Amino acid sequence: MHETSHAVWLLTAALLASLVGMAWLALAMPAHGQQVWGAPIPPAHARVLRLLGAVALAASLALCLASDHASMAALVWVMSLAGGAFATAMALAWRARWLAVLAPWIGIANTAATR
Repeated sequence: MHETSHAVWLLTAALLASLVGMAWLALAMPAHGQQVWGAPIPPAHARVLRLLGAVALAASLALCLASDHASMAALVWVMSLAGGAFATAMALAWRARWLAVLAPWIGIANTAATR
């Protein structure tokens, strides 16, 4: 594979990981869980979402470091974090229920818990 296209794929994956990581961290918060599922999420699910979010953000950093030298990778990573946070905030403000796709097991647990 050509080196430029390899870097593009790595950066695309890093941006996606930042977006998903920020969304998982947001979904771990009680207020956002209420927005998305209509009920607070159980603490165990919140811990899992926080862990997944942290792992996704770490993976995003690793992908950025794999695509470029450290100083540029750090800059791109911070910008991807900002972009992921902004996109997550807009999704929560506009179509919060769309984020339920990122944690389908929670919707099932909340439905069973409210019965």
